[in-house]
Amino acid sequence: MYWKKLTHEQIKERVFGALRKNLDYRGEKPILGIPGTYLDTTEFYPDAPFLEDAPYMSAMVSNPNHIGVHTLSDKSVLDVFEGTQQIEKELIALVSQEIFKGGRGQQDGYVATGGTEANMQAMWIYRNYYIREHGAKLDEIAVMYSQDTHYSLPKGANVLQLRSFILGVDYESRAITRASLEEQVDKAIQSGCRYFIIVANLSTTMFGSVDDIDMLGEYFTRRRLPFKIHVDAAYGGFIYPFTNPESRYTFDNSYVTSIAADGHKMLQTPYGTGLFLVRKGYFQYVKTDEANYIPGKDYTLCGSRSGANAISLWMILQVHGSEGWKYKMETLCDRTERICNRLTRMKVPFFRNPYLNIIAMQASHISGDLADKYYLVADSYEKAPEWYKIVVMPHVKQGIVDSFLLDLERSLKGIPIADK
Repeated sequence: MYWKKLTHEQIKERVFGALRKNLDYRGEKPILGIPGTYLDTTEFYPDAPFLEDAPYMSAMVSNPNHIGVHTLSDKSVLDVFEGTQQIEKELIALVSQEIFKGGRGQQDGYVATGGTEANMQAMWIYRNYYIREHGAKLDEIAVMYSQDTHYSLPKGANVLQLRSFILGVDYESRAITRASLEEQVDKAIQSGCRYFIIVANLSTTMFGSVDDIDMLGEYFTRRRLPFKIHVDAAYGGFIYPFTNPESRYTFDNSYVTSIAADGHKMLQTPYGTGLFLVRKGYFQYVKTDEANYIPGKDYTLCGSRSGANAISLWMILQVHGSEGWKYKMETLCDRTERICNRLTRMKVPFFRNPYLNIIAMQASHISGDLADKYYLVADSYEKAPEWYKIVVMPHVKQGIVDSFLLDLERSLKGIPIADK
């Protein structure tokens, strides 16, 4: 896991060079057939002085379309945007190889709108894989995930008309229980399911819990059940691999077939910067042959995509370099650990994965006033919450943390806390 950091000037040179390789809607080329153009100049005027020093904003104004999956071929899907599409290809290679330990040229991927789309993309691929390769019927395909899994999974199963089977977790460790796994697999088989799509969490949204991917893979292997494992690393993908050098959530692990990761969380990129990564050979199952007017066809749920969003991901990773990013993520974990130590001394029960920056505290020790003052997120807003979470993001300064801990201590002693 290593890549060298680039200076701002180097990043500018690369991005502006890529934009120059794209066909310019304002240029002299007779672009007649493409149903797109630059951003409306009434508001987004191209001669704004700051754009000369702002590669991402310049890409936004230029408005390149990254439709398609560019890792499938050496040739751009639309060669009018080949400059910036090449940056997206380099981004996919960097993340899949350097962060998730994939082999050189052994993964495909694209910048999705977010983790929800990336998770649905995986389910779509495996559904079609089972139908095409095994002659499976829809009601023979089961999707399995833990009760702590993000809501995008039941949403995706609903859209794709697949049956969901929810795996129970231990209340304190948040680990999938073996008893629940066996019960749900048996239930699925008895109801006619023969093929399995497993979603393993690399940090759940509420708890930061990490599923045991090897336990899941070994279980389905031992029972000789056809399965594919997709990793939902929407939250943990850009922190866990840097804080846990022994991570099993990599393409080096044969159980992993695809990974979803979000840039708009830990990377602090704009919304609309998710990543979908998958081993070579799987995109063929979602090829949209009807996309006749697109050279190379389309394989994605979203279709047209912002080239600027891909550039933002590439820029953030390059400006820090691997060592800089590792230091940043370790710093967040150190600050999280300090909070946990104080909670332990105050005897407040909590759950936290040691490699992540999420702390879930049992709600019985957190007053409603305290939760409101510090915008803590509850595990449920439809019934009395059982957990409240803290997420130690870059904007969470030590002064805010100290204030929260002092108010928590007062609250536990029955002392009213000040309003916001």
